Amino acid sequence: MNPSTELDSIQLNFSPSDLLLLNLALALIMYGVALDLRFEDFKYLAKNPKGFFLGVFSQFILLPFLTWCLVLIMKPPPSVALGMFLVAACPGGNVSNFLSSLAKGNTALSVSLTGFSSIISIVSTPLNFALWAGFYAPTSNLLREISLDYTDAFTTVALILGIPLILGIITHNYAPALAEKASRILKPLSILIFAAFVVIAFAGNFDLFTKYISLIFLWVLAHNFVALGSGFLTGKLFKLPLADVKTMTIETGIQNSGLGLVLIFTYFDGLGGMAIITAWWGIWHLISGMTIASLWKSKV
Repeated sequence: MNPSTELDSIQLNFSPSDLLLLNLALALIMYGVALDLRFEDFKYLAKNPKGFFLGVFSQFILLPFLTWCLVLIMKPPPSVALGMFLVAACPGGNVSNFLSSLAKGNTALSVSLTGFSSIISIVSTPLNFALWAGFYAPTSNLLREISLDYTDAFTTVALILGIPLILGIITHNYAPALAEKASRILKPLSILIFAAFVVIAFAGNFDLFTKYISLIFLWVLAHNFVALGSGFLTGKLFKLPLADVKTMTIETGIQNSGLGLVLIFTYFDGLGGMAIITAWWGIWHLISGMTIASLWKSKV
């Protein structure tokens, strides 16, 4: 069997207890993100709508469209393409605020976009995923075989993202001292937690990862380049300040691949191509994000 085609038929091992840990970890991560959110942050978006609307456009419209174009050009196996569509449909990743701050970007815009994108992803992630995967015949056929229940997917995203975000915002506004202390702990811890459950996925499927890593590396590299580029070019074309351009680049290029893994192991039984591409995204976007933020921090 062709190695790339074989990706469509393999499944990664991930026990129910591992999945429960992954769900709890992601909920904790999102609670930590929300501890930095204030009701005033959403007022900031109302007063500075240009950067906000361009950020939403870049992340939720342009990136999925460009992902579809990339899939048409590269023609990866259907399961890999499905993983690319899912990653593109996820909201910004939890480390985007840290990276935006490191790059001397617009931190207020970054925090506001992360919070808002995480909230609307309750609806946008399942819808965007279904829409763009449905536009590509191989993934559309695969989805019909899997028979994904989108109502359940909406519920899962709402529970994992929506509730922790609301609780975090409430904590920040009514117990700010507690929120500040908890945020200092949860920020670095969230990166370690995500790294831990990617390691869990690797440890249980080490042979599969080493067998296919050479295949997926270029797919993820190209996809992440498109994601970062879409945020950068959108900001530049609409003449945003450099700090806003930095933030838009990072917000669009850092995706919540942890949410993607939860959905894959919950509804797709660890489908090989999807899981491997999403897990590698979770590692690679940290490398690319740190590199860009380090290069940009001296440019103001």
